[in-house]
Amino acid sequence: MSTRGTIKQGLRRRLAAASALAMGAALAVAIPTTADAAAARVDNPYVGAKAYVNPDWSAKAAAEPGGAAIADTPAFVWMDRIAAIGGTPGAMSLREHLDTALDQGANLFQVVIYDLPGRDCAALASNGELGPTELDRYKSEYIDPISEILADPAYADLRIVTIIEPDSLPNLVTNAGGTAGSTDACATMKANGNYEKGVGYALHTLGAIPNVYNYVDAAHHGWLGWDSNMVPAGVEFKKAATSEGATVDDVSGFIVNTANYSALKEPNFKVTDSVNGTTVRQSKWVDWNYYVDELSFAQALRTQLVGQGFNSDIGMLIDTARNGWGGADRPTSAGPLTSVDDYVNGGRVDRRIHAGNWCNQSGAGIGERPTTAPEAGIDAYVWAKPPGESDGSSQPEDNDEGKGFDRMCDPTYEGNGRNGNSMTGALPNSPVAGHWFSAQFQELVRNAYPPIDGSGENPGGGDDGDDDTQAPTAPTGLTSTAKTSGSVSLSWSASSDDTAVTGYDVYRDGTKVGSATGTSYTDSGLSASTAYSYTVKAKDAAGNVSAASSALSVTTSAGGGTGTGALKVQYKNNDSSATDNQIRFGLQLVNTGSTAVDLSTVKLRYWFTPESGSSTFGTACDYAVIGCGNLSLSVKSDGSAAGASHYLEVSFGSGSLAAGASTGEMQLRLNKSDWSNFNEADDYSHGTGTSFADASKVGVYTAGALSWGTAP
Repeated sequence: MSTRGTIKQGLRRRLAAASALAMGAALAVAIPTTADAAAARVDNPYVGAKAYVNPDWSAKAAAEPGGAAIADTPAFVWMDRIAAIGGTPGAMSLREHLDTALDQGANLFQVVIYDLPGRDCAALASNGELGPTELDRYKSEYIDPISEILADPAYADLRIVTIIEPDSLPNLVTNAGGTAGSTDACATMKANGNYEKGVGYALHTLGAIPNVYNYVDAAHHGWLGWDSNMVPAGVEFKKAATSEGATVDDVSGFIVNTANYSALKEPNFKVTDSVNGTTVRQSKWVDWNYYVDELSFAQALRTQLVGQGFNSDIGMLIDTARNGWGGADRPTSAGPLTSVDDYVNGGRVDRRIHAGNWCNQSGAGIGERPTTAPEAGIDAYVWAKPPGESDGSSQPEDNDEGKGFDRMCDPTYEGNGRNGNSMTGALPNSPVAGHWFSAQFQELVRNAYPPIDGSGENPGGGDDGDDDTQAPTAPTGLTSTAKTSGSVSLSWSASSDDTAVTGYDVYRDGTKVGSATGTSYTDSGLSASTAYSYTVKAKDAAGNVSAASSALSVTTSAGGGTGTGALKVQYKNNDSSATDNQIRFGLQLVNTGSTAVDLSTVKLRYWFTPESGSSTFGTACDYAVIGCGNLSLSVKSDGSAAGASHYLEVSFGSGSLAAGASTGEMQLRLNKSDWSNFNEADDYSHGTGTSFADASKVGVYTAGALSWGTAP
């Protein structure tokens, strides 16, 4: 999960860069008011979008010092191996991410497609699991399953933005023969054409889904900024985009700086500057490049790509997650005029040793927050590489992800032809690519530019937040996205602030009932057929609180004929493997109402899909506080809904559940009669939590009517 740089020398013809400005807008803005509007194909998918916040990443970020201030920032989800599609330990499956996006009320989902055969031929840290010739596996075991999930009608109202295969096509241009940075692996991939075929197949297959927007990775200015690289890259992109059935219509745009550190803008010098008659282009850092930052490169590349035959309405994305380069060492002016190198090195905000350095860079900082249409031709600034996820391990580490050890991640390595034989600038003690790197995250927060108020530091030397007295704007667009007899799910549009919104407080009938870092919340423990009034307030790191949103009145659904009792079910996963021959979980039923509930009228449903194998099942209760003898278990077919073709139904004998009481834990288990394996990862009711929590995808039926949860 990293992007490489390769430097080439020699005079080249300058390409003109577009420079017109467009007014920026925050990424998290109001959702369209109708499903039809959300589903409609748009020119820029980020306009009017509320982007998904990945809870897996958000929880890690919030647990770090200063991380709470950015923990609700939307970032891409990486599908970096086949197993990631179904979920891995500590990470949700693709379908779970998409379902959570719907739960959040998001209408934009961002995902990186990253598992080409012979992946990342110029670096070992992010090598993949598929060999150079395994194109058929890439198609059938990776792209096809992803396509099937993304095409599910349940997600039709989501705008799904994909990044197609970082570090692939640019390697064919610069590292496949004839340069100091070339590798035999890249020469192999250029010869067999499987990068081009794989990218073409991904574009064609995913591009056939109406709500998918494909963006192809296009490296960065320190890789392709020379004419001898940029023009051949455009030719290579066009070749791939017209392979395996793909056309340029399958390409919504391109992304630069994916998982890299190149500065968005270099404010203190220009390529046209001269020092004592020597141009900036002749400095060692710029090395005759025509571009010194990502914005100018992205705009010029877009013009070049349209000239190659791509559609004139393509847009560019720039990954700004880790290119802020703030902190006390950020230059505020150009360097001294003693030499062109002193002038550039003293003024450049990108403080890497060499622009070809890419692994866990020391001194880097969080960059611009995700923003829509900030400049001409730029669809958005995005966070493609979630801050805190390592680029690669600083020493060899065994792993089952196909990722090797690259000396460019070793801080003691003295470099190679791809970084001018310079020191790597990598941080020590880093884990395998994609794994959490706490020390790097904390450094990124400290060095953020623009600074992050509320981080506990004073990043960039600016206002430390103590004098911040400006409250965020009031949340707008408060709406109910779902309700049951005992719960109400809410969503709203993000507030804005002069520093950063850190969270939201939710009020029911004037009383605070909970908080959220994102823009959604579920209020539970309610009474059936009851009207509640909700408002939401935003807050920032300095403790400033916005005015309340407009009030929203929501009436809960009717109960199931059991008086005013309001039931909910809680779930925990008792099975460490999602692919063994049993499904094992715990449930407990809770009465949050004011009167007792007759248990003989209640049934619970846990939805799943058995895949192949026997169509008959065995069930068991291993333990129940109320006694297994008081439970009846049966498996029933429920059609062909995704992840929910069957359900385990739990019925109760006589007895009642008192107001405020719980049945206590019920440890349940089921198997197919032939004991063949399940794949629980995509089961509708399956969860990964190992402690009891409210489960909206396990249904409670009272007198035959759904009184808790959402049925598939």
